[in-house]
Amino acid sequence: MTEIARRGICLVLAAPSGAGKGTITDALMAREPGLRRSVSVTTRAPRPGEQDGVHYHFMTEAAFTQAECDGQLLEWARVLNGRHAYGTPRGPVEAALAAGEDMIFDIDWQGFRQLRSHLPGDVLGIFILPPGLDVLEQRLRSRGQDSAEEIARRMAVAREEISHGREFDHVIVNDRLDQAVDDAAAILRAARLATARLVGLDRFITGMSV
Repeated sequence: MTEIARRGICLVLAAPSGAGKGTITDALMAREPGLRRSVSVTTRAPRPGEQDGVHYHFMTEAAFTQAECDGQLLEWARVLNGRHAYGTPRGPVEAALAAGEDMIFDIDWQGFRQLRSHLPGDVLGIFILPPGLDVLEQRLRSRGQDSAEEIARRMAVAREEISHGREFDHVIVNDRLDQAVDDAAAILRAARLATARLVGLDRFITGMSV
């Protein structure tokens, strides 16, 4: 298959909890073998079964703070009242983009903002919406994992997250999973063919005229 050299893409899928982002991400990665996950750094301890460099890059608080100060992180956030920090290392992402490799990110709208500010032109954002808040609440309840209070908290967070959906390049309503995955794949494919990403286009066209 003839291909033109291109610059890679940072694909961000964001969604409120229960909208199906994880399922869509897994299905998209199974369909697109050239798409790989960005591995975040974190200051929390590894959980059972987690491997350094596979699930996360684990580091100390001091090392994380130094990386943040040195500009080695493209986006970062502190959670649980600052007890733990998460971030995206700059080096592996920039190397992947230069090599024409695409990466998918599991970050929220705030991380999307930061990533886009550091890599303008390289970040493609898709926001996943549920068909309705009632459907979202039912999905959360059907898990049987959370109390009524926790579900109420998650719904409040979901409303806040949904309010930022307009900031993304594309929106997909996850009413039918197969269609949602098809839509995400079509968006990625179109982005890969954008002339702005085809760094080898001039050489390819010149070679055709020889």
